This record gives sequence, C-alpha cells and structure tokens, in this order.
Amino acid sequence: MSARPAAHEAGPPLLRLRDLRVSLPNGTRGHTPVLRGIDLDVAPGECVAVVGESGAGKSVLARTVLGLTRREGAHVDAAQFTIAARDGLRLSEREWRGVRGGAAALVLQDALQSLDPLRTIGAEVGESLAVRGVPRPERRRRVIDALRSAGLPLGAAQPAECGGEEGGGADPATADDREAARWLRRRPGEFSGGMRQRALIASALVGGAALLVADEPTTALDATTAVRVLDLLARLRDEGTGILFITHDLGAVERLADRVAVIEDGRIAETGDARTLLTAPRHATTRALLAAVPRGAKPGPAPAAGRDVLRARGAVRRYHGASGEVVAVDGVDLVLRAGEALGIVGESGSGKSTLARLLVGFEEPDAGSVSRAEGARIRLVPQDPLGSFDPRHSVERILRHARRDDAPTPAELLRRVGLDPAMLPRRPAHLSGGQRQRVAIARALAGRPDVLVCDEPVSALDVTTQAGILDLLGELQRRDGLAMVFISHDLAVVRRVSDRVAVMRAGQVLEQGATEHVLARPWHPYTRELVAAAGSAGR
Repeated sequence: MSARPAAHEAGPPLLRLRDLRVSLPNGTRGHTPVLRGIDLDVAPGECVAVVGESGAGKSVLARTVLGLTRREGAHVDAAQFTIAARDGLRLSEREWRGVRGGAAALVLQDALQSLDPLRTIGAEVGESLAVRGVPRPERRRRVIDALRSAGLPLGAAQPAECGGEEGGGADPATADDREAARWLRRRPGEFSGGMRQRALIASALVGGAALLVADEPTTALDATTAVRVLDLLARLRDEGTGILFITHDLGAVERLADRVAVIEDGRIAETGDARTLLTAPRHATTRALLAAVPRGAKPGPAPAAGRDVLRARGAVRRYHGASGEVVAVDGVDLVLRAGEALGIVGESGSGKSTLARLLVGFEEPDAGSVSRAEGARIRLVPQDPLGSFDPRHSVERILRHARRDDAPTPAELLRRVGLDPAMLPRRPAHLSGGQRQRVAIARALAGRPDVLVCDEPVSALDVTTQAGILDLLGELQRRDGLAMVFISHDLAVVRRVSDRVAVMRAGQVLEQGATEHVLARPWHPYTRELVAAAGSAGR
C-alpha cells in the first residue's frame, strides 16, 4: 500500500454515525437487531472500508446510510446520524431522494440490476438532472463529461454543440461528437460489466455527489476491470470525494482504503489505519479474515487421469438481438475428467456463463458438440442464486425438492456448507447474499452429482466463508471423486481449487493447461495481462 496525502480536513465529515442501531422486520411482526451501535466517520477525500463476514451487517449499513432501510420498515436510531450536514433521522422520504440524487450516491455490486435495461445510458445517467429540471443541452453536456470522467471512451467532444435530449437530437458536428452520441444511445445490456459499473459511477458524478457509498463495486468484475474501477475510485477520492467502501475483497481494501472498520455481528470489532490494521490486526475476527485469503496452489497431488465425464468439441453458441448476432461461445474445445477440477477464467462478458449452461445441458450448441458420460449426474451452482430460487419456498422445501433419496437430509446439507439448520424455515429473501450462495451449493449437493459446474460460486462470500466452501469442494473431490468446472474471475481462487485452467476471451479459449504452469508462465498476452492485473488488485 503506497503512502498518499491525508484526507481533506476542511469542513465537517460528510458522514458521521454515533451509536447507530438498526433493526429489520423479521416476518413475524417483530424486528431483529442487525446493527448494534456503529460509530463511523467519512471525511472529504477519504476512503473508509467496511469489511466482515457475510451477514455481519455491511450491506444494511450501506442502505441505512442512504435512507433505504427505513422505507423497508426498519427501525433506525442513533445518538448522531449526520450526512451532508443534515440529520439523517429527521429526513423525509422526499428529502432522502434529494440527498441520494445530489450530495450522496450508491454504487452497487450489480450495475445491470441498478440500470433500467430499456433506457439509454444517456437517460439513465442524466436522470437526477432531469428531475431537477436541468435544460437538455446542459444535461447532455454534463452527462458526457461524467461518462468521460468515469473512464468511458467518448472522445474529446464539444457536447454543448450537440443539442437534443440524451441519446438523440441533432447530428453532431465532429467525429468525436458522433461517437459520444452513439454511446449515449446505447443500453446497459450492450455494455460489459466494467463499463456498466463505470456508468453507475458516472450517475453519481453527474449529480455532484460528495459521498459515494460503494457496496461491493468490484466483486463481480475480473481482475483487469476491477483494477480500472479501483483506479477510478482512487482518483475521485484524491479529488475530494468521500467513499464508504463496503467489500470482502481485502486486496481492494489494501489498494484503496485509508481506514478500515471490521464488522462482526452488527458491531465494529476493530477500526484503524488501513496499513496498520492489515499488517498488525488486533482482533481475532480481523486475523481470521486475513488468514482466510486464498494463497498458493491447490493442496495435494493432481488426481489420476479418470474417464472423460464432459467434453466440448468446437462448441459454438450464438444469440440474436437488436444489435445483430452475438457469438457468446466460439469454437471451444475442453475436456473434464472424473475427479478433476477445471478452472475457467476470463473477463466479464467473455462467454464463461454461457459455456457453463452448455456443459450442464441447459442450452445446446449451434455448432460443434458437448458430450457427457452416460449416467453422469451434472448440477449447476449458478452465479445468481436468488434468481434461481422460488421466493415463496423455504430453504427446507428448496432442498427437499432437489434431494435424491440417498442424499443427506436438508439439515445435514446445510451443516456441510457451514449453515445452521435453524435456517431451514427461512425464505431466500431473508438470507444474506453469502447465505443464499451456500444454499445454492447445498441444493446442488442434494442431487448427489458426479459433476459440479460452479459459476462464480464464492464471488458473494466473505473470505472466511469462501475458504470454508473451497475446502468443502476440495473434500468432496477427494472423498467422492467429484469432478468440477469452476468458473471465476478471481485467479487466486481458481489457483486454489483447480488442477487445470482455461482462459477465455470473446467466446474463445485462448490458453489452457496445468494451473500452476499457465499462471506462472503464461504465453498468451491476455493471460499475462490477467495475471499482472490480479497481482495489482491483490487477488
């Protein structure tokens, strides 16, 4: 972590919390305490990171800071709750909307869910200005400035000459202006994950936010894209923006944060200067988080070569949309053998999740083939577990529906993924993101699979829970001969669990081989870029 000037000290903190307490509705006409006396400040030009295990209260803190939990029925109380020089306990919902559209802004993990897929990027980024009645030419100029400031390649346009509303209007006069206009007309689905995250940050910039609340903004991004987003946040911080950075990525904390607060069970267990806390932690929770960061290669010898259980030969998958044909998987050749773990890495939008659906059999290739061993049971652990659950069903019903007769009981399945069986009556919406991910893994195990296809299975988990899940998957491989395809953007995790690795970009496998060989001596330029970026991001 490199030294940098101290945070801007002029004026009061952008955020000050003293003895903040939050209780959420528990579905039985009562409330459950989630935050239990939080003290926290964020100054202009300062990044304060909040880390902790899944369910510790990090995301509840992020939502509460921007007035979002009260409208969900939460009880919020504090000795002091000041945001942008206003009393957060006394703001009406209308006043909170003004705060969120101006002085403070939220940047979420999944920008695709935050952006309206039917609206243009220009309209989305400029919404807060439109609500305030900013004239269209001025609005357009500020939207383009914000997108350019967020690192999107709009060229060096003079947008004030373009006129019209965002995404339309008169023909721009220059090539740069025309390029900017094309960007404004694009929709979120046409952007990569990193571009969508930058557009979301631009939405905060265009409203003049002095405080950014960033809730896991790099968790779903590959290493190269994460580094660019972290560099953007660092630049904003250095220009005077205060950042409350919610994350479980300790590498990102090391790169960006000035101070760190560690949350455990709704309380701050330890807080301090980032450099000191990460190198000399005092509290057992902090030490456990640091000890669980994945490092090194997969333990134990490589498995003996078994029978082929999955094979892709020249597999191609195409989709047709409004902008034409997209080749998501382009001539992929892969083989997975019994008892082996194959890692697949690549940037957002490289085709990894589409390949997972082909391997499981949810989709069929348009050309080439995907073959599976006769009788092989293949189960998917999806990237978005919440979207794969019936929200009306309890955890117990979800597991019983997926369970084979010879599988462990629902209670035992939860224990095997580190969850308390007391969660069986709960519904997915009442679980944290990490807890939902673990239920998704338990559901896959209920089918007694021979092959597990894991699409970002630990991306939503804190490092201690992540380490437990990785250990569990390793145990299943050793004990049951389970074969696994492990898709991830996190090279450290892939190295920890995989015997072999394939590197994807633009639907193609660029390089594959033994994991340690590929990551230690990559020959393809893109693989070298990924490995270098992972080191820079602390992954």
